[in-house]
Amino acid sequence: MIERAKVGLGLRREMLDEFCDSIPDAIDFFEVAPENWMTLGGKYGRQLRQLTERKPFFCHGLSLSIGGPAPLDIVFIKNVKAFLDEHNIEIYSEHLSYCSGAGHMYDLMPIPFTEEAVKHVVKRVKQVENIIERPLILENVSFYTAPGAEMSELEFVTAVLGEADCKMLLDVNNIYVNSINHEYDADEFLRAMPTERVAYLHIAGHFEEAKDIIVDTHGADIVSPVWQLLQTCYQVHGVHPTLLERDFNIPETQVLLKEIDKIRRYQETGLSQFSRST
Repeated sequence: MIERAKVGLGLRREMLDEFCDSIPDAIDFFEVAPENWMTLGGKYGRQLRQLTERKPFFCHGLSLSIGGPAPLDIVFIKNVKAFLDEHNIEIYSEHLSYCSGAGHMYDLMPIPFTEEAVKHVVKRVKQVENIIERPLILENVSFYTAPGAEMSELEFVTAVLGEADCKMLLDVNNIYVNSINHEYDADEFLRAMPTERVAYLHIAGHFEEAKDIIVDTHGADIVSPVWQLLQTCYQVHGVHPTLLERDFNIPETQVLLKEIDKIRRYQETGLSQFSRST
């Protein structure tokens, strides 16, 4: 069971030396992409083991391609399971997208919002869960075009979660990014997410390329509208573990801790507000 009021940080290799020496008390858990770590041995492997023995870890994958047209890579999924087992990690999430066709595209592509795609994804979710022997948690993703859409993003996401009977990794920044790029109400979308499906949250910064074009980079500080969405999320859906993502332009830990502390303050406020409203 995931404890609700927890704050985590995405672990990057450049953080290993520092955190193996001392992990700040404010960091409750770490998250890693298993494909970036499961083949590592030597110093990195030893350091990862040291940290997984000291703190809870979540895994957030990049390469599953749950919505892809090609058959699932069973060998890869079995390797992910072995990594999860080795480090006693129960939480495994992936993107509600695809990244493979005839080959690996090294990018997250939007799944067409169609009933056929819903059924395709649901079938594959069950297949993955049977192999990893854990729930598969799906994240709402940022996307920049919607090819062949026959339903809205909201309808598609909720249909997949409902028919697959799976939990959701709710990415608050992705909601904001999509709301600007596709001109919808972020607050309305957030409130329409199924509360009972939410397992944990992501929050991150982005790059504003133009007034109406935002790129989900995880390379900047979190902006005010995204902080506001996080507060709303806690009020509407309750407080859940929340992961700060920072993939590049990574500042010193003391700077990251300021955002982590801000998340924790919002969680404390959200716990009291949500309990009063329910």
